[in-house]
Amino acid sequence: MGYYINVEPNVNIFVEDLNPKGSKTILFAHGWPGNHNLFEYQFNQLPKLGYRCIGMDIRGFGMSDKPWHGYDYNRLSDDVRCVIDVLQLKDITLCGHSTGGAIVIRYMARHNGHGVSKLALFAAAAPSLIQRPYFPYGLPKQDVLDIIQGTYNDRPKMLKNFGDIIFNNYVTPALSDWIFELGIQASSWATAAIANTWLGEEGLFKDLEKIYVPTLILHGLNDKVCRYPLAIAQKNGIRNSKLVPFESCGHFLFYDQQEKFNQELAQFIEDQSLYSLNKIQS
Repeated sequence: MGYYINVEPNVNIFVEDLNPKGSKTILFAHGWPGNHNLFEYQFNQLPKLGYRCIGMDIRGFGMSDKPWHGYDYNRLSDDVRCVIDVLQLKDITLCGHSTGGAIVIRYMARHNGHGVSKLALFAAAAPSLIQRPYFPYGLPKQDVLDIIQGTYNDRPKMLKNFGDIIFNNYVTPALSDWIFELGIQASSWATAAIANTWLGEEGLFKDLEKIYVPTLILHGLNDKVCRYPLAIAQKNGIRNSKLVPFESCGHFLFYDQQEKFNQELAQFIEDQSLYSLNKIQS
């Protein structure tokens, strides 16, 4: 079931709602530059286990409206709040991949975890996607500047180059082409604006400290986009968290290690513990 949710005047967010009568609800926020369809291979399986799966297209991407403005993490997290409020969601597992991970982290801090009982981060672009003087673990700043310039000069080529580094394991050319098409569906201005947000946003470091719900961190050891030290920083910053490293796995871990990914997420949702001992785990 797909429908639109108004988040501000003249801006509507597209939402796909699968198995609305499911016993537990999972809300997915996708990464740049895709849309909710990136979680297709979760949507195929998790409803079979009784879960309600909701995928939202971030503004500017997929089937959502594509305004000129609103691509900072504050506004994007406010969009998440609108979706949660309109659908009257409670006790959900909120999930975010890559930039979507950064958005849901901001949501937890800015909206005090409203409606969320558990958080799951997949290769999250936090606390900083780029290297900073006090955080040398991200991408070189020039890499992001090249993405922005490539978006303005030759967006298809930029997307193709990005697609070449997101997997660690072999995928078929057809699957690679499909993911490329998801990126093409985004607006060019939103694609560039999100990349500019990576450059300027530094508040996620403090946001991590404000997360109080059980948090699962899934991250590929071979991730070339959001490098593995980001996951360690998330684990150290979120007091009630568990980090599961994925071997032989790149940035799109829900494809690279699809079966393990689905199992870990389902197990986390069913787990009743509060991870009180996870600070001694790696």
